[in-house]
Amino acid sequence: MMKFFAALLCVFTGFAHAGPELLTDLALPYLAAAPAHSNDKPLIIFLHGYGSDERDLFGIKDELSQDYTYLSVRAPGEVDGGGYKWFTQDTDQAEYEGVTGDVDKSTDLLRTFIEQATEKYATQPDKVILVGFSQGAMMSYQIGLQHPELVRGIAPLSGKILAGLKGRLKADDRLKSLKVFIGHGTADYRVPFAGATDAQTALETLLVTPEFHAYPGAGHTITSAEVGDLKTWIEAQLR
Repeated sequence: MMKFFAALLCVFTGFAHAGPELLTDLALPYLAAAPAHSNDKPLIIFLHGYGSDERDLFGIKDELSQDYTYLSVRAPGEVDGGGYKWFTQDTDQAEYEGVTGDVDKSTDLLRTFIEQATEKYATQPDKVILVGFSQGAMMSYQIGLQHPELVRGIAPLSGKILAGLKGRLKADDRLKSLKVFIGHGTADYRVPFAGATDAQTALETLLVTPEFHAYPGAGHTITSAEVGDLKTWIEAQLR
């Protein structure tokens, strides 16, 4: 579910063939790139989409600060034919929704992973940012809106707030410090653009004002403009 425009292919393609070792010492497998002295550095955690894996978003780090620690997580569920998923899509629902048991299991695993990673890399929750695409974006909402004490911010790209979570949301003082970047292509038919606007509305009812970016004509993808906007936003949160 992750496709990059041609302008980005030269940046990311190499990671499909060679890269760092897959690490398995935390609750989920992951790739890591950290500066020589990683203590108390910002921690950026990438969450891939359906049918992909931990290599998919990892190349974005080359467009961001080299003074941050980057982790890219492998989702726990396997997809027939290859790749991984955070949850099985609930085909009984008209909209893109997840099977509740899968979503809850992945949320628990990801919460544990973030706690472990924050400790391992000796940083603070207010320096942790989740960047998720598609299902990974949905998982970033699962963490950010239920466990905001674990992160500084979330950047859901081409995602939505799952109905099961939206139905439980209520105003919470803990959310006041949560920073959110929403990015979505207006021509996305896999996870429709309405998922982004609906999320914006839901967040505003919680008194969370996201930075919202629509990418006209873009489908279910991450554009070079989006990466640039994301970089600016991340640096602003961690300044």
